[in-house]
Amino acid sequence: MGALNLVIGRWAERLPGWRPALTDLRGWVVPLLILALLETLVRSGVLPAHQMPAPSQVAQTLYLLAQSGELWRHLNASLLRVGAGFAIGAALAILIGTWVGLSRRAEAYLEPTFQALRAIPSLAWVPLLLLWLGIDETPKIVLIALGAFFPVYLALLAGIRNIDRKLVEVGRLYGLSPLALVRRILLPAALPSLFTGLRGALSLSWMFLVAAELIAATRGLGYLLSDGRETSRPDLVIAAILLLALLGKLSDSLLKAWEARALRWRDSYQGGEDEA
Repeated sequence: MGALNLVIGRWAERLPGWRPALTDLRGWVVPLLILALLETLVRSGVLPAHQMPAPSQVAQTLYLLAQSGELWRHLNASLLRVGAGFAIGAALAILIGTWVGLSRRAEAYLEPTFQALRAIPSLAWVPLLLLWLGIDETPKIVLIALGAFFPVYLALLAGIRNIDRKLVEVGRLYGLSPLALVRRILLPAALPSLFTGLRGALSLSWMFLVAAELIAATRGLGYLLSDGRETSRPDLVIAAILLLALLGKLSDSLLKAWEARALRWRDSYQGGEDEA
């Protein structure tokens, strides 16, 4: 790994305009090595193909799904569910988290209930939501919203409570209204914590999506996982897992880019370059 870092570093020095792109290539090293190792082990017979399919077989499965149009149907269903659930859960968490962060009375009433609800596993909500809301899209979106709510709520509450009290006092001295105080001081100061919560919530949204689609769905990546299990097709299961990982990474990268843009005013430590 040290030699690879050295090679990439030298190419980055020769091509300064390509330095960010060359640095990003390091993130592909481990996945590509794992894929090459798995391909070799399966093709040589060390790993049984009926349990662990070769990466080339998984790629062929994805190609056939895309060619038939089935892949896009599953992707579209899952993306819409995650997008709607994450947006609803995060929006409610920002509103309620701001209110609880500003009011000790609201915290006294709501915090114990929220902590109890947060401890309930995602699968425990599924039968209740199915009984209440049926098997349509609503229970799936509600379940994802529940998963997205608590990371954002907790992160925002912690961010508000960790704000320097002097900033709030200065805002009050300048006669800021409560709404202006939230908009101009509290939320900007709590943004780093809020984005941490949003990224955690987005990750949980994908997890809760699978919980919903495994039980009550006829399309989506969770349904694809269930279908692969029931038909004894590990290539289909692995393909669905890889798609979930890829979509999770892409959505997190978009949120990370938004975070970098929103917090570009910060002069924070970004870590040192490890040459080992």
